[in-house]
Amino acid sequence: MTDVERKTFCAAISRYGAQAQIMILFEEMAELQDVLCKFLRGRADGDTLANIAEEIADVGIMLDQMAVEFEVENAVAEQRDYKVDRLRNRIEYAKQEG
Repeated sequence: MTDVERKTFCAAISRYGAQAQIMILFEEMAELQDVLCKFLRGRADGDTLANIAEEIADVGIMLDQMAVEFEVENAVAEQRDYKVDRLRNRIEYAKQEG
């Protein structure tokens, strides 16, 4: 995340409080889940992809705020790198097996 983003997230947490931001994260995750369920049920309309993009962005922003709040930005980055590498290895292994 950029310095501007980090400062903005710190300001949001300071302004609204960590508990409120955690609740917003729950709401944003639910909204993403809702739009993805609609997509899977075939209830997609012209705005569905835009809605999916918007909700992914909202969840990402709130997750970044949580990383800042709990001071785990580096740990999150390390876990992400590890898990992406693990996924890549699983895909490569499946290719060899299949």
